[in-house]
Amino acid sequence: MSHPTHPLSLITRRRLLFPSTTLALALSLALLPAQEKKKAAEPAWPKPKPTTHDYARWEKTIAAFEEADRKNPPPKGAVLFVGSSTIVRWKSLATDFPGVTTLNRGFGGNQIKDSTHYAERMIFPYEPSMIFLRAGGNDINAGWPAEEVFEDYKKFVAKMRARFPGIPIAFIGLSPTIKRWEQVAEGDKLNALVAAYSKEQKDLYYIDCARMTLDAEGRARPELLHEDKLHLSEAGYRLLAEAVRPYLPKP
Repeated sequence: MSHPTHPLSLITRRRLLFPSTTLALALSLALLPAQEKKKAAEPAWPKPKPTTHDYARWEKTIAAFEEADRKNPPPKGAVLFVGSSTIVRWKSLATDFPGVTTLNRGFGGNQIKDSTHYAERMIFPYEPSMIFLRAGGNDINAGWPAEEVFEDYKKFVAKMRARFPGIPIAFIGLSPTIKRWEQVAEGDKLNALVAAYSKEQKDLYYIDCARMTLDAEGRARPELLHEDKLHLSEAGYRLLAEAVRPYLPKP
């Protein structure tokens, strides 16, 4: 009478038949935790300073703005908000400031230099009465030093003033987030540079949001951030609206 082969017998036979394969598998499994630990320990930032910048990646986004403008032309002379994802995700912008006509032309992920590059297509046509810019975080995250991001901001201001002399421009300062906590010091450096520069210029403003997302102990408040720990929550946007409101032109 035959008996079924015990599973352990099969494993033993396979090890005898394929000793090198078994050994390689064992070694791989043994090394896996160490490899994962090493991978987790490697920081995503700081990154080396970029040598190039891809403006073309935003071509479809800018073209979409232009198409939307053709179908539904926005009013001239609105208060224009430009910048990265903080502006894009500001869904309550149109209702946060009653009596003020606002226009949102943020596109997520962009850097200050992108708004400067595409100004002829996504800023100048609107002939804004004032510009609010919230950007710089993606620049730092990409590896650009705060000093160079600041130079990009000055170029942005110069280009706006060349087209619209005397136009008020407000830079909405960067706020600490949990996801980019290691970049807070560099963001504070950019904030300080912009703040000092704004004091020297007429109709140039810096809106301090450096502690907006922090508690009394200097820790980021999760309830003010989206679940991704990077973008603002609805509560965070309420605080942002409070910070911006005093700088708006009087209706």
